[in-house]
Amino acid sequence: MSGQSRRLSLGSIRGAVGKGRDFTRRTLRDWGWDQEESAEDVLLVVSELVANAQLHAGGCHELVLTAGDVLRIDVVDGVTLPPRPRAVPRPGVPGGHGLRVVQVLSDRWGSYRYGVGKVVWAEIDGFRLGGYRGHAAPSPAV
Repeated sequence: MSGQSRRLSLGSIRGAVGKGRDFTRRTLRDWGWDQEESAEDVLLVVSELVANAQLHAGGCHELVLTAGDVLRIDVVDGVTLPPRPRAVPRPGVPGGHGLRVVQVLSDRWGSYRYGVGKVVWAEIDGFRLGGYRGHAAPSPAV
């Protein structure tokens, strides 16, 4: 994937979730990807990934957004253990639903080791946000 990329350092910043969300909202607007309902999905995915890093992985060190055929969201944290969704969701009980939200709202997600921590990433296909950056939109299925 090639395209524009923006980074936000979040190490030791208070209010990392809100700052990450605001950064993402501005970036989507700058890239012209803020007009579709899926832009709200992006904001929720960013919020969940940054919150998980803050709560369970030694803090969110950096948020990276990259536009190409997809919008790629990378959250860098400080723990090498891979994220694991809860095996059994507990309806009505707060917490533990973040990765399920990411699974439902993103087209793909995963993680990989990076330095002394890891990157948890999610991708949302560009056509859901109003088009591709630098490439033609997909042809409709016939």
